[in-house]
Amino acid sequence: MTSKTILITGGAGFVGSSLAISLKKKYPGYQIICLDNLKRRGSELNILRLNEAEVKFFHGDIRNKEDFDSVPEKIDLLIEASAEPSVLAGIQGTPDYLLNTNLTGTINCLNFAVKNKSDFIFLSTSRVYPIEKIEQIKFEEQPNRFVVSPSQAVSGVSSNGISESFPLDGYRSLYGASKLSSELIINEYKHFYKLKTVINRCGVLTGPWQMGKIDQGVVVLWMARHFWKKSLGYIGYGGLGKQVRDMLHVDDLFRLIDIQAHEMGKYSGETFNVGGGNEVSLSLLELTLLCEKITGNHIHIDKVIESRQADIRIYITDNSKIINASGWTPQIGVEQILQEIFIWIRDNEQSLKPILS
Repeated sequence: MTSKTILITGGAGFVGSSLAISLKKKYPGYQIICLDNLKRRGSELNILRLNEAEVKFFHGDIRNKEDFDSVPEKIDLLIEASAEPSVLAGIQGTPDYLLNTNLTGTINCLNFAVKNKSDFIFLSTSRVYPIEKIEQIKFEEQPNRFVVSPSQAVSGVSSNGISESFPLDGYRSLYGASKLSSELIINEYKHFYKLKTVINRCGVLTGPWQMGKIDQGVVVLWMARHFWKKSLGYIGYGGLGKQVRDMLHVDDLFRLIDIQAHEMGKYSGETFNVGGGNEVSLSLLELTLLCEKITGNHIHIDKVIESRQADIRIYITDNSKIINASGWTPQIGVEQILQEIFIWIRDNEQSLKPILS
């Protein structure tokens, strides 16, 4: 196979570093380069992992176009995995960092791709879909979770989840708006600069080496709080913990990126919803039960009746488009995901405790 040089922005983050290491492991002849500003706490722990995998790391910020000058090689593919990923970012303060990273930064990445005549894969988010429209999804309440009703008034949603035809009119959070804006710009660059581009609207991504926080990385946060016997809270929707999200192991995402990266002609110009689907989904209550089972610990969980801004009751990814296009499906189930996260925390307890506990 022809050797490739691949640049991953956000390359010391959870997703970026995982993709980089997996690519280098599968394709040792490839040149894999990571660029990251190391802003997120815990990302510094990935530098050693990247070095051990023989992945080149450059300290830089996609907000600064000059920082791309530190990348000496001509690249064949740019994977844009950098982001300010918090759905609450900018709501209670200035949105400058969010917008400069998620929009201006993406434009700088696109310009670098044009300069190199490289392919471009963008990791977007399910949060591009409007909150009000998601909250209009008809649901049924079961003992441990909410489920999508078979009959719906909103288009683009079925028992399989939310598809790419779900309406985009409405507010979605500043985070979601910044990613949707980037999607629009990417499509312009594809047309006018003849870039080959793919957009993946990812649901909840998770797995070992994710530095989970209350506003992003909830699966890891939940396991970490159980591991160290810290409290949590069911926030909103009656404080019952029945709100549901699907999740995707980062290794399953890698398998998809691998397919797309090597068949860009087939997937260029397309936008795909990418997540765990119904089969790999949990409510917060179900997540709690699994964490209790794996850790053997029972913790206090507050019940907060009122919802926060930008909260949603249920989101399930309809993967039909990407499955039909590629044959890809998620392979790693919820219990394996939680087991891997538990083992990772246990084996790295001392370095992770200041960050996750």
